[in-house]
Amino acid sequence: MAPSVAFMAPTPLVRRARAGRAMSIGVGPRPRSVLPSRVGRDVHSTAKVSMASSSLNELFVNNLEWSKKMTDQDENYFSQHVGGQTPEYLWIGCSDSRVPANLIVGLPPGALFVHRNVGNVVSHSDLNVLSAIEFSVKVLKVRHILVVGHDYCGAVTAAMNDERVGVVDHWLTHIRDIRRRHAVQLSQIEDYELRRDRLVQLNVLEQVHNTCATPAVQAAWNAGQPVSVHGWIYRLQDGLVRDLGFRVDGPEGIDTVYRTVEPRVLSGKGKLPEVSEV
Repeated sequence: MAPSVAFMAPTPLVRRARAGRAMSIGVGPRPRSVLPSRVGRDVHSTAKVSMASSSLNELFVNNLEWSKKMTDQDENYFSQHVGGQTPEYLWIGCSDSRVPANLIVGLPPGALFVHRNVGNVVSHSDLNVLSAIEFSVKVLKVRHILVVGHDYCGAVTAAMNDERVGVVDHWLTHIRDIRRRHAVQLSQIEDYELRRDRLVQLNVLEQVHNTCATPAVQAAWNAGQPVSVHGWIYRLQDGLVRDLGFRVDGPEGIDTVYRTVEPRVLSGKGKLPEVSEV
């Protein structure tokens, strides 16, 4: 294993006065710092960095073993990806560490374009997810967009409860809005776990609709490009993916208020073409 990284303490901005040198300002002994001594701080910091380095070294070792395993099976395993990617699927999932996209569906690198965020939310104000959708649809020409939620989701749990977490509460408002819109339905489910599972499902269905309403997906459909959007749930309990049965293959699958069309092409000096009367 690689040696641990030595800790380098930053050079102080103000150097201490040399021993025996009189202080030019103030009278009396120097105030005692509430911080531990410099030696103590350095030792403590060194220990923390060494521990972190040791933990990270394990990742490098794992990576080396994985790389060797892949090239032993196929010497062109990595070189074949250098020229570009042609995935057929876009996965929009939760950032939860228990939900590894490629591993779940058994696809190798290059087969699945992935975007993940807290709660698998597709917000029309989030340039990150909008960029991922546009790039995958417009450039990569993916055929399927998979919006995937999962049970025991921390984001949905936080949205279910009335506690405040912090900055993430602004993001979780998207899920709380869904909770509010379906308050009657959710209130009829007495069991908390089942009620949370239902909110997970409702969140996925909402994000499928939001995905379909994005300009990139709408433009693809208007151009006749085949794109299907699906709503899935991944179950931590058994590792299986379940299709919610909500699939949209074209603009007719969503409310008409969200449908958009390409703008009419102007002719001449910024004027619309003349339309002859019948």
